[in-house]
Amino acid sequence: MKTNFIRILIFLLSLNAFGQAQEKEINQQLQTWVSINTVTKFADHWGVIGDFHIRRNDFVSDPSFYFIRGGISYIPNSNISLNLGYAHMWLAPSNPDWNTFSDENRIYQQAQLNTKFGNLSILQRLRNEQRWQEKIVNDRSSGDWRFTNRIRYLMSFTFRISDKKSWPQMVLSDEILLHFGEEVVYNTFDQNRFFIGIRKNINPKWSYDFGYMNVYQQKYSGYQYDMNHTIRLFFYLNTSIRKKAPSEIENSGDE
Repeated sequence: MKTNFIRILIFLLSLNAFGQAQEKEINQQLQTWVSINTVTKFADHWGVIGDFHIRRNDFVSDPSFYFIRGGISYIPNSNISLNLGYAHMWLAPSNPDWNTFSDENRIYQQAQLNTKFGNLSILQRLRNEQRWQEKIVNDRSSGDWRFTNRIRYLMSFTFRISDKKSWPQMVLSDEILLHFGEEVVYNTFDQNRFFIGIRKNINPKWSYDFGYMNVYQQKYSGYQYDMNHTIRLFFYLNTSIRKKAPSEIENSGDE
């Protein structure tokens, strides 16, 4: 009986040691994220979209990624849009001694719904992405690619804090991202993005939002995380090449 007790004790101690070795590691970062997001209508129910994003680490000292996206948008009415397109990312190396950026090719499908209740506007967006991410080994391209499928759901609330049109509106949003694939073993949860800030119209075509975004991202190891404290400034351009008014669909272009 004493022998069995010792064996159980050794087993429990081994489990505890393994758990400590795999204890959650959180890397805190300060980032800046700037983008321009455009929707241009060329017909009653059709438009093209184009986004460009820059994100920097250590406030603005080091690159995080450069990102460009384009696509076609079907807009049956001012509340609904359906998008299909392609995007490309240049991702900076996480190893400070490396210089080679990793390429990512992405195809995406998106559905977006805008609703309004009094002074409250609610935006819901469901996006599905097929991603091919280049693997970098020893600061060089390996020629291998990681394929994942990522599903994202965003809910954003915008509400007026004053009846004066010159005042900005408050924005509160959250987006969860889940991905799946052969190499996604420990982190089906990819990341969560929480944003709080203001939204301001510059003129009938241009607007921007500015505020704080918390990006909490799990790595492929399962126990390593990035906690990105992000200063976000996004510009939005909604226009038309027709003689009619610009599209009323709100663009919510996150990478």
